[in-house]
Parts: sequence; C-alpha cells; structure tokens
Amino acid sequence: MTKYTKNYDWILENFKEVMEKQQDLGMTLREAGPVDEKSSHLIQLGAAAALRAEGSVHSHVKRALKSGATPEEIYHTIILLTSTIGFPATATALSWARDIIED
Repeated sequence: MTKYTKNYDWILENFKEVMEKQQDLGMTLREAGPVDEKSSHLIQLGAAAALRAEGSVHSHVKRALKSGATPEEIYHTIILLTSTIGFPATATALSWARDIIED
C-alpha cells in the first residue's frame, strides 16, 4: 500500500459524504457523453500524468486495466504526452504506471 493509497483511505474515512459526491460526479461525467469507460480512464490518466499526480496516475492505471485497457494502451497513452509535457514528466508517469502494471 502506497502513501497515496493510505491518504486516499484516510480521506474516505474522514470525509465520506464529500467522497461519495465526488465519485457520483465522476460517474455522471462519464455517463454524460459517448466516450466509453476505458477511453475515459485513459483520458484521465493523461491528465493525471500532465499534472504529475502520482496517486491519480496509479488510480487511473488501475481503473483503465479494470475497464479493459491493455498495458500497451496505457503506456502508449502516456508516451503520447512526450511532446506536450516533456520527456522527464513522461518518464516519471511511465514509472508510476509500471508500479501498478508490474506489481
């Protein structure tokens, strides 16, 4: 369990109603349009990588895998960001994705 997972669990425990509403918002946003669940998690993974949010990258890699994404699709999603967020940030995000995929 990473420090990010521990923190997320702490937030869930201490702010249950807020987190339920936040999760409801995520579901509502995914259902509001034609983008399928797998693609939505890959998009959110790209945003998490751009923000350099390690916990979010971990979370969206898990969610993308659960929704049917392959490791290759996840790695490609991240490597596509190279010209946008730069190689160092991309390499870091790839290492965070590998934390989950290779675990």
